[in-house]
Amino acid sequence: MSRINVQNLTVDYTVRKKKFTALKDVSFTVESGQFVSVIGSSGCGKSTLLSILEGLNFPTSGRITIDDVPIKGTGRDRGVVFQQYSLFPWMTARKNVAFAVKQSKKELSKQERYHIADTFLEKVGLEQFANKYPSQLSGGMQQRVAIARALAMDTKILLMDEPFGAIDAKNRTILQELLLKLWEGDGTQEKKTVVFVTHDIDEAILLSDKIVMLTANPGHVYKEINVPFERPRNRSTLVQTGEYGKFRNELIAMFYSDIASRIGGEEVVI
Repeated sequence: MSRINVQNLTVDYTVRKKKFTALKDVSFTVESGQFVSVIGSSGCGKSTLLSILEGLNFPTSGRITIDDVPIKGTGRDRGVVFQQYSLFPWMTARKNVAFAVKQSKKELSKQERYHIADTFLEKVGLEQFANKYPSQLSGGMQQRVAIARALAMDTKILLMDEPFGAIDAKNRTILQELLLKLWEGDGTQEKKTVVFVTHDIDEAILLSDKIVMLTANPGHVYKEINVPFERPRNRSTLVQTGEYGKFRNELIAMFYSDIASRIGGEEVVI
């Protein structure tokens, strides 16, 4: 079980003696094994929300619980993938993954940690690059190492903050499909609970069971939308259906209506 419950979450900051509210009265639930994307325009508090889930920051009021236990700091039950690759530059790909395994499973021997690292590098197609340093890898490869590292830790929860945002379109597509494949697995293991921050509507539709749309100033939940398409999903087939186009246009209308309201424009109709 890894059920996340966000209850009346408010986050205030003070900058130069001026109070700023990043999130206000945010509430939603992520069920165990569910893949939930959080989308919204810049400044709506997506990354702030994820930092609270990571245990790096704390709410002004409200709370977040995992299986009814309040988050009081970072924990070995949560793996994180950032937008930037965040690999140790002095470690090879293999050692980067093995180091993360050591943090989550201290009882394992060095040989066991390296075996796990090799297994997950193979899953992301980088077994031939295990002894390469991050500077010797492309951006897409580095992010695959970061994904392998998070999965190798075998945490119940994955928190992903726009992990493909800085990657070119081709590699972004490859990594999205890889993530889906690894998350869905072969049906013999319990799916991880995933909270995925993105500003890309197509990405959110492809990956998610549910989409939580935030509006800004301050950030709050505008709507929770269940994605109606069955799994497994085939991108090329899905995007050609009328149902996909209709659903996508509804999300875009919501997304841009928020932006238009903030700049005094008219509601967007698509």
